[in-house]
Amino acid sequence: MGCVTQSPVPSAPSGTAEAGTATAAPPVQVHLPGRGLGGHDWMARPDGAYSAAALRIRLVGTLQGWRDYPPSLRLWFWLIPTLTAALGGILRFVRLDSPHSLVFDETYYVKDAYSYLLSGYERNWPSKANDSFNAGNPGVLLDTPEYVVHPPVGKWMIAFGMWLFGPDNPFGWRFGAALTGTLSIFLLSVIALKLLRSHLLAAVAGLLMAVDGHHLVMSRTSLLDIFLMFWILAAFGALLMDRDDGRRRLAARLAAAAATAKDGIPSALALSSGPWLGMRWWRLAAGICLGLAVGTKWSALAFVAAFGMLTVFWDMSARRIAGIRSWPSAAIIKDGIPAFLTMIPVAAFTYLCTWAGWLASKDAYYRRWAADNPSREWGWVPGWIRSLTHYHLEAYKFHQGLSSDHPYEASPWTWVIMGRPTSFFYQSPAQGTAGCEASNCSSAILSVGNPVLWWGATIALVVLLFWWAGRRDWRAGAILAGVAAGYLPWFMYPDRTMFFFYAVSFEPFLVLALTYALGLVLGRSSDPPWRRRWGLHVVAVAVVLAVVAAAYFYPVWTAEVITYRDWRLRMWMPSWI
Repeated sequence: MGCVTQSPVPSAPSGTAEAGTATAAPPVQVHLPGRGLGGHDWMARPDGAYSAAALRIRLVGTLQGWRDYPPSLRLWFWLIPTLTAALGGILRFVRLDSPHSLVFDETYYVKDAYSYLLSGYERNWPSKANDSFNAGNPGVLLDTPEYVVHPPVGKWMIAFGMWLFGPDNPFGWRFGAALTGTLSIFLLSVIALKLLRSHLLAAVAGLLMAVDGHHLVMSRTSLLDIFLMFWILAAFGALLMDRDDGRRRLAARLAAAAATAKDGIPSALALSSGPWLGMRWWRLAAGICLGLAVGTKWSALAFVAAFGMLTVFWDMSARRIAGIRSWPSAAIIKDGIPAFLTMIPVAAFTYLCTWAGWLASKDAYYRRWAADNPSREWGWVPGWIRSLTHYHLEAYKFHQGLSSDHPYEASPWTWVIMGRPTSFFYQSPAQGTAGCEASNCSSAILSVGNPVLWWGATIALVVLLFWWAGRRDWRAGAILAGVAAGYLPWFMYPDRTMFFFYAVSFEPFLVLALTYALGLVLGRSSDPPWRRRWGLHVVAVAVVLAVVAAAYFYPVWTAEVITYRDWRLRMWMPSWI
């Protein structure tokens, strides 16, 4: 992918480009560094190397935003993500109220969300509360507070759907998850277009996410992980925007310094460390998103660290390419420290705000802990801070000691190959009931992913490792960083009870990995026509296989009633049962 080509959508009448799209007009090419000097549009004479135009091309490329696309392509910039999200939305919202009962961990989070609507914090439920809830009578909530170990954001997002459509029906308590899953498809497609600069690859990424069973199941059940994934993906998108914004600022300020010099080259002092770049608003947005991600599940802390380092590495690269002599130290001092001060305090404040319901209450769990446990050493600390800190310490101890056996626990080693997907729901309807005409029927929700996506992405990760190490493609490194942040930390807790559905937090990066690899298959715009046609055909086959696999597995993703024999045919591994 040394040369990325922007070209029209697949329906255009002729030819294919490296991005895999057909075009009737000459493609707009952005040449990226590779071996040799041919095709490097960013090369310039020394006296012109620091002009605003030369610096922008060197740092950002010719396509800096959707307005830089030809008018014929601007519509598709937004239409492709919209269409893929619309398809995903149909798959997620149709029969969203089936099954008509709480499934798997909905028994915790849906009832907690209803409690939030009434009091702003979690309250206890009587025995057999699920029966009342399933019957449309959630009003059996007790007045005593309940101890929970996950932050509030995901439960507030579930509560939003219940507020809109009522807490007495499955559509209401699953609406928030379905909407979030649908929006994440749109967001991923936009990010793929921003990252890979290809309309076709943006469509491929959105479509692959739309037809993936793991993401589909998580979008149709009200667990916290789909909300965690969304805020992580939003933070990544904000940092991508910041990457280009920071480079445009660097180009403008270096060009201004060059304009005052007689030879058109900034002074040695100006090139020593480069300019300060000012307030980075997209980083602030990323900090808010990361705070909301941590406010959903603490596992997002790994993404805070990974994304923080990633954005500083991007700035190091920008200063090096721009010609800054002390680019490592300059990036740390002038970019890294401001990035930390922008993102971390904002994320921390955002996280604290997510506990507003708990803070505003008088009888939430541990809310009065400080008053009941006076301290000489820490008495000067406000009581609400001591109480909230104690709550977090107890929750951390719970997570550290979570090692109980579960029939669907899955080691992280098995996640990317889907060795043990989680069964959310299974029933054997009797013959004669709705949809069951055979002697043995099944209705199941299994969080198994689309095999074409997951097994293809596993191979693609190896390809990206070589491409990042060998070709130093920052896009491959960014995708790998997302996978590593969501995946590798779980190996630090081998005795903890873990489940396959945790992998949804980094699933968007698996989709991007496979899409990136398919971009390599498509070839470059400089390749012979037969090579580009061959690549397009291979990609088309891969996408068609993913759609066919989705149609085949859809019944066991959405609790459709099928024969027991048909259910067994879809259990490709014994560990899936």
